[in-house]
Amino acid sequence: MAFMLKATSGFARLSRAALNTGCARMSTVAGVSEPVNALSLGRLNHVAIAVSNLQESISLYKDVLGAKVSEPVPQPEHGVYTVFIDLGNSKIELLHPMGANSPISNFLQKKPEGGVHHICVEVDDINVAVQTLLAKGVRIIDPKPKIGAHGKPVVFLHPKSMNGVLVELEQK
Repeated sequence: MAFMLKATSGFARLSRAALNTGCARMSTVAGVSEPVNALSLGRLNHVAIAVSNLQESISLYKDVLGAKVSEPVPQPEHGVYTVFIDLGNSKIELLHPMGANSPISNFLQKKPEGGVHHICVEVDDINVAVQTLLAKGVRIIDPKPKIGAHGKPVVFLHPKSMNGVLVELEQK
């Protein structure tokens, strides 16, 4: 539930509940909402796509689309191979399962053609982000950060808390 701070006649009103929960939002004259005391999100780091055939996917981005594509890197702690496609200001991450027990194997069983698996957004401090989100009732799959494919701490926010999207937070 969002609480609103509305500017009326030059004055602003905000409910005490909004202040206490940290869920306050301010609406501007133009109708654009700006968060008050919000988590400091950074840029979109990458969009991850689960793929059933890694070599075909590499060829699509490299040979057909002309993108700069990394070599596949095994991530045994996550059960995947990762390949990054450099887009300049962001990346696409290709995810391919390392075996039948990989979370990506489960994803591909439901969607054999593959598809968007998650998005990754940067945060200044992963531990502060975890504490802030847990205090606000956001479900985190495992609140203990793990080292991700970029060698930085990451956590995943449960899709049920994030409008149906698996969201990875990565420390800047």
